[in-house]
Amino acid sequence: MTQGLCILGSTGSIGQNCLRVVDGLPGRFQVIALAAGKNLETLAAQVVKYHPEIAVVSQRDLEEALRTRLRSLGYTKQLRITSGVEAQVEASTHPKVDFVVSASHGITGLVATCEAIRAGKRLGLANKETLVAAGELVMRAAAEQGTEVLPIDSEHCAVHQCLRSGQWREVKRVVLTGSGGPFLETPGERFDTITPEQALKHPVWRMGGRITIDSATLMNKGLEIIEAHWLFDVAPEQIELVIHPESVVHSMVEFIDGSVMAQMAVPDMRIPIQYALTYPERLAVSGDALGLNLLSVRQLNFRPPDTQRFPCLDLAREALRQGGLMPCVLNAADEIAVEAFLDRRLKFSLIPCLIEEVMRQMPSRGTLQSLGDVLEADREARRRALEVIPVISA
Repeated sequence: MTQGLCILGSTGSIGQNCLRVVDGLPGRFQVIALAAGKNLETLAAQVVKYHPEIAVVSQRDLEEALRTRLRSLGYTKQLRITSGVEAQVEASTHPKVDFVVSASHGITGLVATCEAIRAGKRLGLANKETLVAAGELVMRAAAEQGTEVLPIDSEHCAVHQCLRSGQWREVKRVVLTGSGGPFLETPGERFDTITPEQALKHPVWRMGGRITIDSATLMNKGLEIIEAHWLFDVAPEQIELVIHPESVVHSMVEFIDGSVMAQMAVPDMRIPIQYALTYPERLAVSGDALGLNLLSVRQLNFRPPDTQRFPCLDLAREALRQGGLMPCVLNAADEIAVEAFLDRRLKFSLIPCLIEEVMRQMPSRGTLQSLGDVLEADREARRRALEVIPVISA
């Protein structure tokens, strides 16, 4: 049976790979809604190819620009073009939508993702910020609605697959892996001179700007620890991280009998995306061969993370320990820090310093009560982070 699909963040790397998976499974999905930011060229091409019923852009003044671009392409099919958060909610809760892929940038799609859960839609989650900022609220809503939240990022998809080997009460620990990023062997005293161009050269994955810088600081792994806590209901002390430069083992689960299940695959996002879209089935991935040849890999290396050179890991664990709004504060401060680094207003070495200072200024306030609390904390943390940049840069 054909499933209706909504993609929040359709023009990003996850969104585009999701549509590649759709292309490889003809007749299985119908694209009902596409939501993007400002990349009108890519969005218009997607509309022409997939004929959605609704297309969402980030702001009102882009609506007419998209219409103009579609007219120039000769597109005449009926299409609702709209913008903003309410439009994202309309897209994610559309009656014809069965599955929502949440892959939008930052907390942009948080409200639409939560409303999709409340509407009983199956959810494929590729957006880390949703669970980092509001994991307590999101997973509570999913439990109340009986809605599946299927992880799309490679590490948590790997954990999800490993957990199919046993029951929750049998889990001893979850082991996330990370490549270590481009500066795995770089001495800490050279971090002051790291440039955005160097930081954007990830050794394995091709991703967006923020997630690539987060991989370089290892904040990406810190955010994944917070995600894993909410996704799999495991205690923070049960979640470990190992550096694995080959990026062949995407995560592992150790059970209480000493057995360790590891999910291995080539580093290609089509694999976790298709796993989520077709779960609990497994289907062949069409197109390029995605099989793993261990003879060509030959050697797998693992080492503990260096938290002295990469303090963002400890900051993320501290945010999880404090709970409440602190993970949201961590995430917002990190996003501003990364933007400042990419704009050359902040040294790479000062990214964790900025985050730590904003966390110090905004102590945790206990249990989350509403999305409004999260959005307000996000705005306040960003405001404070912008104020801190010139102070610590001086």
